[in-house]
Amino acid sequence: MARLTPGTQQDRDTAVTAAEAAAGRLDPEFRARFDDVFPILHGLFLQLYGEREDGREALAEVIAAAAGSWRDRPADLKALDRKRLADPDWFLSEKMLGGVCYVDRYAGSFSGIRNRIPYFQELGLTYLHLMPLFDSPEGNNDGGYAVSSYRAVDDRLGTMDDLAALSADLREAGISLVVDFIFNHTSNEHEWARKAVAGVPGYEDFYLIFPDRTMPDLYEQTVREIFPDDHPGAFVQLPDGRWIWATFYHFQWDLNYANPAVFRAMAGEMLFLANQGVEVLRMDAVAFIWKRLGTTCESLPEAHLLLQAFSQVLSLGAPSVLFKSEAIVHPDEVITYISPGECQLSYNPLQMALGWEALATRDGRLLQKALDERHALPAGTAWVNYVRSHDDIGWTFADEDAATLGIDGYPHRRFLNDFYVGRFPGTFSRGAPFQENPKTGDARVTGTTASLAGVEAGDPGGEDRVILAHALALSTGGIPLLYLGDELGQLNDYTYRDDPAHAGDSRWVHRPEADAEAFSARQDPSTVAGRIHTRLTALIAARQRTPELAGNPLTPFHTPHPSVVGYQRIGTTGAVLVLANVGDEPVTIDAVTLSGFESAATDVVTDAAVDLTDGLELAPHGFRWLRVQRSRMQ
Repeated sequence: MARLTPGTQQDRDTAVTAAEAAAGRLDPEFRARFDDVFPILHGLFLQLYGEREDGREALAEVIAAAAGSWRDRPADLKALDRKRLADPDWFLSEKMLGGVCYVDRYAGSFSGIRNRIPYFQELGLTYLHLMPLFDSPEGNNDGGYAVSSYRAVDDRLGTMDDLAALSADLREAGISLVVDFIFNHTSNEHEWARKAVAGVPGYEDFYLIFPDRTMPDLYEQTVREIFPDDHPGAFVQLPDGRWIWATFYHFQWDLNYANPAVFRAMAGEMLFLANQGVEVLRMDAVAFIWKRLGTTCESLPEAHLLLQAFSQVLSLGAPSVLFKSEAIVHPDEVITYISPGECQLSYNPLQMALGWEALATRDGRLLQKALDERHALPAGTAWVNYVRSHDDIGWTFADEDAATLGIDGYPHRRFLNDFYVGRFPGTFSRGAPFQENPKTGDARVTGTTASLAGVEAGDPGGEDRVILAHALALSTGGIPLLYLGDELGQLNDYTYRDDPAHAGDSRWVHRPEADAEAFSARQDPSTVAGRIHTRLTALIAARQRTPELAGNPLTPFHTPHPSVVGYQRIGTTGAVLVLANVGDEPVTIDAVTLSGFESAATDVVTDAAVDLTDGLELAPHGFRWLRVQRSRMQ
């Protein structure tokens, strides 16, 4: 075999030959993209696999897979590709709204999801993330994040053909389908895993398997322990005495991306999903995908090269598909995954965590600092802003940011954990701890939005906090994301403790099944569900008719009050000023603070006129979205 060589025509010719063998004559669209993409992908492969004898062969096979996938891509998806290439910033619209759910718990099956499409349209969804739906082991499978096949779905939900049909129905309704691409690891039942353990030629290097503890012990000197309740360290022992890398649960085995055959295999799975009509792939656990001895094995340079290479493959075979990064790491690392050529979208875990921090402390300064200094993104990218997800809440703020406000990070995290799991005197929250580590005192928090915000406890500010938290996610920029059920104020579901497959994972407390009674009461103002749904849908509608809330850029606006978070969203003809009070007491924003604006403003949510001459009062847990004009006196 020949190694990849920089800039050689031979590598290009080899790739073209492989593509033509896979797809026949290359159509002009694919060939034009190939001319643009190949130099970039070739350069990425050089950096990743330039020293491997099988690097050129793998690159040619990847190009061939993309060519074959494009040949087989349905005509309506090719039309979508052309539309999105002509409007690459489509996802930055103020009309974007995401929803996320587990298929089985929310609607039973793909058919049930299809029946909910009218409700999704009523709610204003344009993006639907269906949580892991692939074939997985029975029992505990980390909520579906242990994949046994990327080409088969859980048969209790339906079939892959049903998923493709659902994606078409969603697309017709103006809703983009989002699914997880769990590409750091597979389940131990995956065909590749079985073949690797059995030593089948071509698969023995798909995972990181060692004959004894020598190498695992060296790696574990610098890698962190993720799920100590499941197993210590980063390795688990196989029945034959060997050790295999398992960052997360013992049944989730990390793939070895240092082997280009693994990249080739996963690129094929990714292209297959794209051709089922998936429009956004949530790239799971991106920080962990490359290993190097003597490092933390998180956020290494090669992890970015891999994501960029996968993105280029999609540019060839399914150019409308976007990547969404899931990197729950230090804020400085989160942002490194976000660019038009890597992940166009990213969860915003910092804003999520600090929203809850602000509600607990009644102090918005740490959240304000994050919005001031850590919100900006490259053009053509966006945050996905969420109040909570299917996962736990980890306090991912930067200690150096906290220190500037006189906050010591470690005890502050302990306080937040205690507050949100009900251990702090006077707390309004009814969350639960997740993966509490008795050795370090580390833990994370689980709970539905309503239970965390005080609704379950009967706190008089609970419903207001639910709305305030969503008002922030809806107005800071990017794509707001609702965990479906939160718009109805669903509470924690403690019945998970009775299910042996879930009892050891407290995250199931905030993954309740859909509440039919709450759904039926969504327009009844005498119910919690009705009040929350009515107020939240009014906010969604206001956002979708407010072009200033499109895009991602945000301009800070400071007030003298620690409990008030402020910012402007500036459009072509004006600006929307957002002021949010995370405290338990009313606050008056004085006229001097607002003197940079004309006195006549408009409340975006109610369309009512607002006079700023004498300042503005914010209720406890209250907020205002005000369309303002810069004062002519300035």
